[in-house]
Amino acid sequence: APSRKRPLDRHGRIGGSLSDRSIARIIKTAAKAVGLDPERFSGHSLRAGFITSGAEAGADALLIAETSRHQSLDVLRTYVRRASLLKAHAGQRFL
Repeated sequence: APSRKRPLDRHGRIGGSLSDRSIARIIKTAAKAVGLDPERFSGHSLRAGFITSGAEAGADALLIAETSRHQSLDVLRTYVRRASLLKAHAGQRFL
């Protein structure tokens, strides 16, 4: 794969932004490097993981939505429900 370089400013900070494809490629490469199936991971995995982890940690949904740039709390709620599904499940004592 060709090397893609990002610009540095005069202070040594990395400039430019990563495309969604670049992020997906980085995630898949990292997954493969640790022995995971890269086809099971994507850039969306980062977003979903952040939202799920935030919800499990009890973070404020509005702050999560602001960070994840969700316009709709209804969409964000789908992640929160999945994160807390087993914690608030009626059978949690025996699961």
